[in-house]
Amino acid sequence: MEILIKNKKTVVVAMSGGVDSSVSAALLKEQGFDIIGVTMKLWNYDDIGGVNRESGCCSIDTVHDARVVCEQIGAPHYVWDLSDEFGKSVIDNFVNEYLEGRTPNPCVMCNKHIKWGTFLTKAKHLGADYVATGHYARSVIDEATGQYTLRKSYNLKKDQSYALWGIRQKALAMTLFPIGEMTKDEVRDYAVRTGLRTAQKKESQEICFITDNNYNRFLKEKINGLEDKLAHGKIMTQQGQVVGEHDGYPFYTIGQRRGVGVAMNAPVYVTEISSKDNIIYVGAKGDLLAEGLTAKDVNLIRHDRIDGEMPVTAKIRYNDQGHPGILSENETGETQVVFDLPQHAITPGQSVVFYNDDEVIGGGIIDKIMKYKPEMAL
Repeated sequence: MEILIKNKKTVVVAMSGGVDSSVSAALLKEQGFDIIGVTMKLWNYDDIGGVNRESGCCSIDTVHDARVVCEQIGAPHYVWDLSDEFGKSVIDNFVNEYLEGRTPNPCVMCNKHIKWGTFLTKAKHLGADYVATGHYARSVIDEATGQYTLRKSYNLKKDQSYALWGIRQKALAMTLFPIGEMTKDEVRDYAVRTGLRTAQKKESQEICFITDNNYNRFLKEKINGLEDKLAHGKIMTQQGQVVGEHDGYPFYTIGQRRGVGVAMNAPVYVTEISSKDNIIYVGAKGDLLAEGLTAKDVNLIRHDRIDGEMPVTAKIRYNDQGHPGILSENETGETQVVFDLPQHAITPGQSVVFYNDDEVIGGGIIDKIMKYKPEMAL
């Protein structure tokens, strides 16, 4: 990727200790930028429990790997302790959303509030002209308007634009995505060719602060007495028939089939979670269909508001391919998407992201579901 440099600029690179951020820093250094590497300490093992391993995100090994890469490319390296901000903006939100019967995406909250919030602010104070991350996405200026657009990575298999919808226009103008036009193989090849320490480092798949990938354990340890408080709640059918008991509604998610604990003549799925009544509703797969949704906390990257009806492709989960629909504001001013075809297992708490081809128009948190009513299609 070529970046035109009018003057020598300073870039603060978020260094996770992985190969993607390492290559991002090395590429920018190669192109003539002044690089400052920063690793964010976001949480402490004593606070999150589970497997207390000294590897992975926020570990000593991670910090060391990032520091060695910075030494290799001739850049200073710092560690910023943002654990207080992360705890309030990400971990507390994660817990509270589950208590509301929702399924949150903490990576989205981290990007919105930490990487393009606290981190960006501190980077400015350090004298940064730009910040950079190892995300597979692109920031492209619209020459006609002078606005910046967030776009999918050319590497669609690794595209991470879905998790970046919360970036605002001013922040996007200060953001570089150096590997947004590269494939993972190209990133690793570059790291090997330049001898970066992290060239063969494996990717982390779990949520960074739940190192054992055990959400139930994490929630039980975070909220004293949660299991006893919510146990023996009802499992009910869509028609109101009680068919079992559950161990606590935060331990379930919309669309779940395995581990529901109900034996019936046909497969059953979690179709609705009522935190107010401590009830899990189950039904057939068809009961998970929805015509659309409303979203809250919406961010439109380069639009002030939704004007009329806007055709979009909307993604309702990270691995979703996206589905056509109409984005608009309803009569009460809520942002809504009505899909051309009913969608399966739309989950409150997850993100909905609006695309026009490869451009991210914006996104929000899924709030309410418009249940599919077959008779309305007749």
